Amino acid sequence: LPSLFSALSLSSLSLLSTLLSPSPLHALPPLSPSLFSLSMDHPFTVVVAIDFGTTSSGYAFSFTQDPEAIHMMRRWEGGDPGVANQKSPTSLLLTPELKFHSFGFAARDNYHDLDPEEAQHWLYFDKFKMKIHSTTDLTMETELEAVSGRKVRAIEVFSHALRFFRVHALKEVKDQSSSLLEGDEVRWVITVPAVWRQPAKQFMREAAYLAGLVSPDTPEQLLIALEPEAASIYCRKLRLHQVIDLSLRPMTNGLSLESDGSPREQLRKARHSRTFLVERGTGELWSEMQTGDRYIVADCGGGTVDLTVHQIEQPQGTLKELYKVSGGPYGAVGVDLAFEAMLCKIFGEDFIESFKAKRPAAWVDLTIAFEARKRTATPGRSNALNISLPFSFIDFYKRYRGQSVETALRKSNMNIVKWSSQGMLRLTPEAMNELFQPTINNIIKHIEELMQRQEVQGVRFLFLVGGFAESPMLQRAAQNALGQTCRIIIPQDVGLTILKGAVLFGLDPTVVRVRRCPLTYGVGVLNRFVEGRHPRDKLLVKEGRDWCTDILDRFVSVDQSVALGEVVRRSYTPARSGQRKIIINIYCSVSDDVVYISDPGVRKCGAITLDLPEALPGTVAGAERREIRATMQFGDTEIKVTAVDMATNQTVRAAIDFLSN
Repeated sequence: LPSLFSALSLSSLSLLSTLLSPSPLHALPPLSPSLFSLSMDHPFTVVVAIDFGTTSSGYAFSFTQDPEAIHMMRRWEGGDPGVANQKSPTSLLLTPELKFHSFGFAARDNYHDLDPEEAQHWLYFDKFKMKIHSTTDLTMETELEAVSGRKVRAIEVFSHALRFFRVHALKEVKDQSSSLLEGDEVRWVITVPAVWRQPAKQFMREAAYLAGLVSPDTPEQLLIALEPEAASIYCRKLRLHQVIDLSLRPMTNGLSLESDGSPREQLRKARHSRTFLVERGTGELWSEMQTGDRYIVADCGGGTVDLTVHQIEQPQGTLKELYKVSGGPYGAVGVDLAFEAMLCKIFGEDFIESFKAKRPAAWVDLTIAFEARKRTATPGRSNALNISLPFSFIDFYKRYRGQSVETALRKSNMNIVKWSSQGMLRLTPEAMNELFQPTINNIIKHIEELMQRQEVQGVRFLFLVGGFAESPMLQRAAQNALGQTCRIIIPQDVGLTILKGAVLFGLDPTVVRVRRCPLTYGVGVLNRFVEGRHPRDKLLVKEGRDWCTDILDRFVSVDQSVALGEVVRRSYTPARSGQRKIIINIYCSVSDDVVYISDPGVRKCGAITLDLPEALPGTVAGAERREIRATMQFGDTEIKVTAVDMATNQTVRAAIDFLSN
């Protein structure tokens, strides 16, 4: 029987009229609830944003008294040669007893220094964020596998990383703050890919609670920001000297060369400044944009590529989403995976798996060596790129196969990879192209498909942001494929764009005024059975009446525009007197062409729980007339629910859960 039965008694179907007729979205007054604003109930004095990336992570903060100044995190110890980093690798090291040891460069260096035998007992994690995207049935029990093969709950890995950032960020904020900072004066913002579904967003929130960023009792102290949206918010502030316009410059190896040195050099110089000043209004780049102009932000990160289409509303500079967010797992990690596949082809998959298991620290060294060379790959390059093979790789292969690495290369017939006598793999330009092309083609194809949609016609600007946008290989491909259609803009400091935008979002979460629903959401209900319209297998006869079960009562439809503060209301009644909980299952679908919760493509994705206080004597004449009104919001970055007992006007504790499905 449908989930509704836990909420409704069959004798109290009088309420069905309010429950079944999908009520329109009710707009609240323009002033959003305290959840959305820096209201007086929560006088936040500082916003701290954490950009939790697949390959690198970082934090930045701004004081609400001085919102034009965004302070970047302190420079990290360590770092790779040739990479001007203000972010740290998303790498975590746990002791054999599963205790936190280190994060970032420190985790990498410590793991590298471990004895190979000892390293097998330690737990080293990197690029672990992708697991959250690829897991279809994500729960609090989902596990992550360390490089050594040992497993631990994913929620613990994420909370260790967030706790590390909390400690460092708060120390730095306190160093810069003249007053004593209380915990509830900080508003935290965590970034997630926009293509993530609700369970993954809730997972990050639970990890933040576990890490002690905020308490579950004050959920409004933590905001989840969508990565391309954050980038878009920051891009509104850009001045002309802060961007590289690929359309205006001749291309040499991806980025153009100017008399004052390449933009890459300008990027490096700019990175030494730790405090960035942003425009009070919108930047001069936007003065050429008319109200109603559309633009795409392509967030090309380590793990995912997220595309969002926005329209800027002048003069207030608010943003409106024009088409539901799209994207997929086409980040820079795809190039790393292609390199691993190439190694498997040359040396055998069985050897690579064995090497990873027996010499995990050396495997990490090899991936770091490739990562550093990957950044220097350019489309016009004529000479080969050298990648050092760790001595233990060469030695281990000799013992494993009884032949040398050089022999393996010769036998593999891979002419695009050579061996150098200095113990290096020499990747020819053709080899680098082969590694990059599949991932880059996916990104370009996705942007082209998006641009062909009716809602996206007339796009004038394409902003490339995220760490992968620094790659000259991607820049050249984007300019060649899309440069005739629109202007391609890359913000300086492109790897920090999302972080800065996340801070701005924390200062004013109402800046994105309208979003599009990524899915259709609703609940299963009963309706009067209509002969000829409803199938017989849905017929339920109760007390002489014919009912049709499993009808989907839509809350919102896929790609529907929902403004911030708009709500969906439904009323529910307990099935029996004395009932203390109502549980309502939520169903979702990628299509809007559904009628029943049993239709193909519809799945149960979560549940709303309403905790009922005991009815006060004399207030309700029997449970069947007790009405609990639930109010849901779909216009924010997370789905939210509140509820009220209509008889007493008391707030009912309401929770929405997408993780314990």
